[in-house]
Formats: sequence, C-alpha cells, structure tokens
Amino acid sequence: MDINYELYKIFYITAKTGSMSNAAKELFTSQPAVSQSIKLLESKLGGKLFHRVAQGVSLTFEGKLLFQYVEQVYESLQAAERKFLELRNLTTGQLRIAVSTTACSSFFMQYLETYSLTYPNIEIFIKDQSTDMTMRQLESGEIDIGIINFNGNKDSLSIIGKIEIQDCFVVNERYRELCDKQVSLKTLVENYPINLVQKGLNTRNYIDSFFDSHDLKVSPKAELSTMELLIEFAKKGMGVSCVIKDFVRTELEQQQLFEVPIQEKIPKRFLSIAVKKDFPLSSAAQKFIDLIKK
Repeated sequence: MDINYELYKIFYITAKTGSMSNAAKELFTSQPAVSQSIKLLESKLGGKLFHRVAQGVSLTFEGKLLFQYVEQVYESLQAAERKFLELRNLTTGQLRIAVSTTACSSFFMQYLETYSLTYPNIEIFIKDQSTDMTMRQLESGEIDIGIINFNGNKDSLSIIGKIEIQDCFVVNERYRELCDKQVSLKTLVENYPINLVQKGLNTRNYIDSFFDSHDLKVSPKAELSTMELLIEFAKKGMGVSCVIKDFVRTELEQQQLFEVPIQEKIPKRFLSIAVKKDFPLSSAAQKFIDLIKK
C-alpha cells in the first residue's frame, strides 16, 4: 500500500493535538487541508480514524491502534533527524584514521591536536599499521582516512594529499667522526654497522632500491620492525640507523643524535593521504581533510 508519509505526519499531529485546527496551526496549513488529508488517509486505509467531539477529535479504536505504530516511527524519524544534525554540526560523531608505521609523527600529530581541540566531541580512533592493511580497510570502509606509504595508482582509492618525507642516516657520539665531512655511501656501508627496518616494509624497499642504484649490497647489522627501535639502536651507539628525519628532529636538536652527511643524497619520497574513491565521507572525516588542506 503506497501512502504518502505526509499523511501519516498529519494524522500523528492531529492525534497529539486533539483537534484539526490545532494541527493546522502546528503544520502551518489550513484546517480544511488537514481535514482533507485525514479523509484521504481514511479512504486509503478503508476505515475511520477519528470521532468528532465537542473539543475537537478523538481516536477511534482502529485509530488508536494505528497511532501506536505511527508514533514509534515518527519519533524514531525525529530522533534520526536530530542525530543527523548533530553529526553535521560535529557535536557528535567519530573519525577513523589509520597511519602507516613510517608516517611522519610530527606532521600527523600537529593536525590531530588541532582537530581534537576544535571538535572535542568527536571520537577519534587511530590505528598504527602497515600500508597494505590500511589500503584493505579503506576499501572495505572500516576506516575513513589512511596515511600510507604508497605512491602508485589504485582504482579503488583517491589520493587527496601528500606528505613529503626525507630519509637520513644518524649516529650517536660514538660514531661522531662520520659527521665531520661528507662520506660516500660505499664507505658507510662497507665500514660501519648499518641498521634498517625489516624486509617487506615499503620503507625498506625504498632504501634497498637506493642502495641498488649505487650498485651496493647491504648486510644490515640489525633489521628492526619500527623507527623507534632504529632510533634507540643509534642512541645506544649500536651502529648507523637509517631513519625518517622527522622522527629524530628532537634528538638532532638536542645532539643526542647526529646526521651523517653522505655524498649521494637520498631522494625525498612521499606518504599519501588516501580515502575510498566515490565513497561519501562523514562530516567528521571531511573536516579533518579540510584541516590538512589548509
């Protein structure tokens, strides 16, 4: 049975207010229009909904039964509209982000801090995981935004921005002599213990390609799962660690670590800020993207 939602709304308001004139005032229409709508609904349903009484109208037995169901639906729709407006106004909602393990912490945290202060009622969920996992969860809709170590093309994803990052070699005071002048990459890898992230990660693939481009094969002293471990190895004097420069800015400024100036510069690379292509973003996610773009 195809009945216009507006007819049920007029029925609901009339039953709540107890008269067609009061319903007309609340609906900003005329009493004859309300009366005509009630008659149309009764005609479609095949039964009387109201009795006329001195003060207005009262529900028939059938009308009371219908009202019980219409009231639940109408109030649920009202609640849904309120919730939708809350989401649009960012008084509630959630932001789901996944960041690759090589994501630039200083870049990411500055925007996250600003966002959380601007929209304190938004729940923020952050995952620190591999690029491959992040891409799969973007495609499935499990997360809103992914910061990934990926610079190719993927039909299911849209790249909405890029983060520039620079890899470098760092040491502590034990190997400070390496920092006195530029050294060749060959000298570095053939005479000093080198620490790299473990194989299989995009960062390792990038660094291996850099070594290959200079016809160098590296046998690392340590292959570690995170940048944090690489930094700790360097701080403890356990060799030369290849890290992302943004991760060690504080240590470099405080001279806990020193950057090794190599003759062959490591080319800059980029992290990508990705979303699912042709998929509507929540208001909370769109505001975070707007913040980054600014």
